Amino acid sequence: MNKVILIFFCIIPFCIRSYGQTVEIPPLTLSGISFEINGEGFADSLKSFEIEFIKDDSAENFAINMSDGSFDTTLTIHNSGNYRVVFSGIEREETTVNVIPGILSIIPPLLAIALALIFRQVVVSLILGIYSGAFFIYGFDPLAAFLRLIDKYVIAAVSDVSHTQIIVFTLLFGGVIGLISRSGGTTGIANSLSKFARTRRSGMISTWLSGLIIFFDDYANALVVGNLMRPITDKLKVSREKLAFIVDATSAPVASIFIVSSWIGYEVGLIQDGLEVIGSPLNAYSVFLDTIIFRFYPLAMLVFVFLIAFTKRDFGSMLKAERRAVHEGKVSAATFTANDFSEKSELFANEDKAKWYNGVVPILVLISITVFGLIFTGIESLKEQGIDDYGIRDVISNSNSYLALLWGSFSACVVAALMIVAQRLLTLRQTVDAWFAGIRSMFLAVLILTLAWSIGAVTSEIRTADYIISLISDSIDPRFLPVIVFIVCGVTSFATGTSWGTMAIMFPIVIPLSAAVTGMNDYSPADTHLILIGVVSSVLAGCVWGDHCSPISDTTILSSMASGCDHIDHVRTQLTYAITVGIVTMLIGDILTAFGLSPIIALLIIISLLFGIIYLFGRKVE
Repeated sequence: MNKVILIFFCIIPFCIRSYGQTVEIPPLTLSGISFEINGEGFADSLKSFEIEFIKDDSAENFAINMSDGSFDTTLTIHNSGNYRVVFSGIEREETTVNVIPGILSIIPPLLAIALALIFRQVVVSLILGIYSGAFFIYGFDPLAAFLRLIDKYVIAAVSDVSHTQIIVFTLLFGGVIGLISRSGGTTGIANSLSKFARTRRSGMISTWLSGLIIFFDDYANALVVGNLMRPITDKLKVSREKLAFIVDATSAPVASIFIVSSWIGYEVGLIQDGLEVIGSPLNAYSVFLDTIIFRFYPLAMLVFVFLIAFTKRDFGSMLKAERRAVHEGKVSAATFTANDFSEKSELFANEDKAKWYNGVVPILVLISITVFGLIFTGIESLKEQGIDDYGIRDVISNSNSYLALLWGSFSACVVAALMIVAQRLLTLRQTVDAWFAGIRSMFLAVLILTLAWSIGAVTSEIRTADYIISLISDSIDPRFLPVIVFIVCGVTSFATGTSWGTMAIMFPIVIPLSAAVTGMNDYSPADTHLILIGVVSSVLAGCVWGDHCSPISDTTILSSMASGCDHIDHVRTQLTYAITVGIVTMLIGDILTAFGLSPIIALLIIISLLFGIIYLFGRKVE
């Protein structure tokens, strides 16, 4: 017994001395691309040691210099293969590093994009993109890649607390939409606005206002506004093409930029994941708010629609369609065959009892509780940090946006359900069914979001951004990064027909790319933040632009069908306007603001230019 005690006490000093000694080496890296290794907890007297990377008969040796018992350095291995890592000068066990060619790191996102272009199936494309990355990470073992896809990447994506909060918020928000739609709330809002439609101008402006007010979901926006305003605009001789354009140009743009909508959880979740990759302490919701003023395309498009309606001027194919409606009384093209779309949709329940307040009150509750949650959690966080002097910006930056959104969406669900039951619009069971119907409508969004987090983890582990940076870092000016990202996202979104799928693929790449390129060019913290905001806003705006132009986009299809417009006619007449606004916003917004122009001034210039284009190229319809 005494010997055991003696041995125990002899071992303790060794364990204490060894405990805390860490050496972090990534299990996978890219050939020719530098990677970080670091360690701490060593004796201060230790000044250096060696690391040897051994593969077959060859080896690469590196001397590591220590400072105060720790080190942080970068190494580069030029040949691919599986290396044994041997330490000389410190007591550490051997480990292994898998070095793969850098070109393989861009295959997962490129494969996801290519398959989405070919098959038009974002979910399948993302899954295969994740699988390809896991295949490279796990030593080209197809079975291990298949198993790790689900038990590592997908599970890790949904088990993260912040990810779970975003998923629950997204589902709850779907529940709110289901409740207010089945209660007739969305129809009631649009009915109230339609009373102001007396002339062609007021009819178009009323349609525009309806699109702005039904901001909480782009699908509900397109279906409700299109179906409700169609008979009114028909009487006023507004072409179906113009109606479809107004509906389409206010659905996704307004939902994507509003502080509370079905898009917000998705966008904030992707931003948060990108910020974590670069180790940024920034609040994702605060970054989201910062990007709103930089999202020039959706903001400019909303103003452009108003200018077109107010001036009653059009150009291109839209002018021909409008003149046909006014002079010939034909709101649709002669070749158009009417469809019987969605008149019986769940969105149009209780039309005879449609009241605007059944839609407005739950949304006001959602917004007010969310704002309260942001302020409350922000102030509590500042108090914990011992900060007494702060402004509203500091409060929002330190808030817990996920909790605030959860509180707001759950409160809105409860209030909407109570209003429905109290007015006897639906039975309790029907109310619960309406809530579940809204939740079900968000399942695809949640699935895409989960896969987006997963492919983000894969591209981070396989160091996709680092490889792209190594290729373009010396040839690109960081100030042109926002406009490049806008174009790439726009083209991808146009080709795939999905803005959400494009965001999922692009965010894990462009946020690290922005941080690395600005760092290499020694940008100040303020300029680095400006480029980061510009890149994030360009992803969000570029995806909306491509989605808006695309003939295979779900919102484009819904807008044409709900408006009773031939789909090709809608795409053809809308495309001229979308490209015009897109080019102006790229040249003035994305490029000049990256060089320091105020986004407010840029927006004023953009609006002035669009107004001038309308008057220069547009013609009066009547």
